[in-house]
Amino acid sequence: MEAGLHTSFLALQKNIENLLNCLIGIRMIIKYFKILILSAFFFSTSNANEIKVFEFTEEELNNLEVRKVRGAKTKTFYSVGKNDVGNFLRAEADNSASGLGKEIMIDLNLTPIINITWKVEEDLSGINEQSKKGHDYAARVFVIKKTGATPLSNRAINYVFSSNLNINHSNPSPYTKKSIDYVLSTTIENLNEWVTVKANVKEHFTKLHNLDVNKLNGIAIMSDTDNSKRKSVAYYQNIYFSSK
Repeated sequence: MEAGLHTSFLALQKNIENLLNCLIGIRMIIKYFKILILSAFFFSTSNANEIKVFEFTEEELNNLEVRKVRGAKTKTFYSVGKNDVGNFLRAEADNSASGLGKEIMIDLNLTPIINITWKVEEDLSGINEQSKKGHDYAARVFVIKKTGATPLSNRAINYVFSSNLNINHSNPSPYTKKSIDYVLSTTIENLNEWVTVKANVKEHFTKLHNLDVNKLNGIAIMSDTDNSKRKSVAYYQNIYFSSK
């Protein structure tokens, strides 16, 4: 009788140990999945706070909207390439002017900061970029807000890589006050060097246009030399919006 009770007790003890091990295993699995869920949440939040605008691939280049500037004889030649950092866009303007545009909605309340990596290999030193005859830039990125029924009513900030002006200089375009030129980089300091810059677009629309803008409607790239009749070579890379 005692031997039978002892055997039953050992079996019960073994079952309890197995049950505890299962519970421990379940807790470990739950803990593991909690870590996975939290990691996925933070990862997705991080990605949501960065909006990449351009991929700079052949496929994208073929699908981007190309706009030739009125009066320009030829279009700027754009091509894609790759370096250690990733894809880039090369722009060669030889007495030419055309831009590459993309309609994209950017929530400036979530991602107000534009980030640009670019380089000017051959600049336009000596021209008056604030005049109609010299209003050319080797590299520029437009951020556009629709404010009416026609493109002429849109407001824009034209972030430029200047060949003659200092960083943070700004002035209205000599062609329209609805577009403001803002110098983010200059070949006075960085010629034929990659430069990474950023700007708070939401704050700039308030400061430069007196507009409280919550959403952008489009982004465009342009390298142009049709006014100065000169030649420039520039590169664009890693254009994206971020929260900070």
